[in-house]
Amino acid sequence: MSSFKHKDEGFTGLEAAIVLIAFVVVAAVFSYVVLGAGFFTTQKAQQTVHTSVEQSSSTLEIVGNVYGTGTGDGSSSSTIKYINFSMALAPGGTPIDFSKVVMVYSNATTLETLADNSNASTVVTQPSAGAWAITEVQNSPSASASILLQPNEQFQISAQPTNPVLPNDVFTIEIRPAIGAAFSITRTAPAAIYAVNTLY
Repeated sequence: MSSFKHKDEGFTGLEAAIVLIAFVVVAAVFSYVVLGAGFFTTQKAQQTVHTSVEQSSSTLEIVGNVYGTGTGDGSSSSTIKYINFSMALAPGGTPIDFSKVVMVYSNATTLETLADNSNASTVVTQPSAGAWAITEVQNSPSASASILLQPNEQFQISAQPTNPVLPNDVFTIEIRPAIGAAFSITRTAPAAIYAVNTLY
């Protein structure tokens, strides 16, 4: 009668190599999965940071002064009809499609969203009441002006609130692009309003 005893004489080098290769393959697959997940997470974090910076920073700036025009003669009944200013991209700013821009006018008694009177050619003399329009394009990179504000380009914008601006009135125009933070312009009408007024 033979007795069964534990012997490893049959455990050859070939079997050891197979076990070793299996461990190496499992480790390689596991490391590939871990690295892939790490790269994906890093890419998502980078994308989130870029999107956050793009959304939080304003890419617009005012070029020059803000002017108010009307038919004023300096009397107490004079009012400002149009608010005029030039906009450009801030350094490093991405182009902004002004067909998707929303402008909101507000003062102590009024809050209104101004309609867009601009068109594809951007040639509008003045906007109608309760609206804004691009009245002139300067430094356009192409022969045909468009409502896409590009680097080094300037848009002359005119806004006409439904109710005219009265003397000493403090008002705000908020420009909200589709991407990026809103840009606010707060000015005060002078006590004596004339045909052309610089607003501070």
